[in-house]
Amino acid sequence: MSEMFREFPKMARLNRECVITEKIDGTNAAVRIIDQAEYDLFLAEGGNPNLCIASMTRLDGTQMYLFAQSRTRNIIPGDDNYGFAKWVSDNAEELFKLGHGFHYGEWWGSGIQRGYGLTKGDKRFSLFNVSRWADDSVRPACCGVVPELYRGAFDTFVVQDIIRRLREGGSVASPGFMKPEGVVVFHTAANMMFKVTCDKDDVPKSKVKGS
Repeated sequence: MSEMFREFPKMARLNRECVITEKIDGTNAAVRIIDQAEYDLFLAEGGNPNLCIASMTRLDGTQMYLFAQSRTRNIIPGDDNYGFAKWVSDNAEELFKLGHGFHYGEWWGSGIQRGYGLTKGDKRFSLFNVSRWADDSVRPACCGVVPELYRGAFDTFVVQDIIRRLREGGSVASPGFMKPEGVVVFHTAANMMFKVTCDKDDVPKSKVKGS
């Protein structure tokens, strides 16, 4: 049967809160923690149990399972992405404190993209959700969080002013590093993220050298 009706989607109001964070030039990564029911379904659908990096038994006796992923696939030590899966394995006990769900962030530092002046294998995982993880007392000790640069009404002039400050003052994530990438603008009402780069923001990524 042909489609007879399609509702026009609701529009979010532009003049609402946004959160601006520093965009770090590393590699996208995530930690995923699932419960027993999800793990059983994963296996039933043909999932490879070797992709599970660690499991733990909670105080109530239920099991939780830990996975690591890059932007495009699940990863494990030995089939890794800049060592992120090995880091997840090494810090599994602490990472279970993130709780159930997907936890996205940037894996960055020594040997990854810009490097940010970090050397000798110094790599860091910075979570994207600043509203949830900015507080050091609730965030796993092994994790950081991307720097929050502004929270308030959406304003393109504010975005451009922050870009100017990054160009002049360098990275907030890695003080002293003078080639920051840019910012991510999260518009809360639209539940969407937008990026603005310090250099060549008007050039499509496919045409930027090295992208």
